[in-house]
Amino acid sequence: MSFRVRLTPQAAQDLERLFDFVLERELQSASGDLRLAEQALQAIRDCLRTLELTPFSCRKAGDSPFLRELVIPFGRAGYVALFEIADGSEIVVAAVRHQREDDFF
Repeated sequence: MSFRVRLTPQAAQDLERLFDFVLERELQSASGDLRLAEQALQAIRDCLRTLELTPFSCRKAGDSPFLRELVIPFGRAGYVALFEIADGSEIVVAAVRHQREDDFF
């Protein structure tokens, strides 16, 4: 069984915010690597694709068995995507944050 992964507008904004944060941080660094922002975004996208096949392998995020979190490794910390298994064919990614940010709830 394969699921379709869809980002909410908030999750899409989160990706832009995270990209901009890494890019700005690297621009301010004397030895900054401007490719790092694109690599982080690509790592997130690659991990989100795994939800197409294995969304139930991710940890639960609350009382509902359909609300889950995907841990996305990148660098020393990484990211976390909050998603819901909406039905038998769709995954809805509600938010994406850096692991050091406050929780979703």
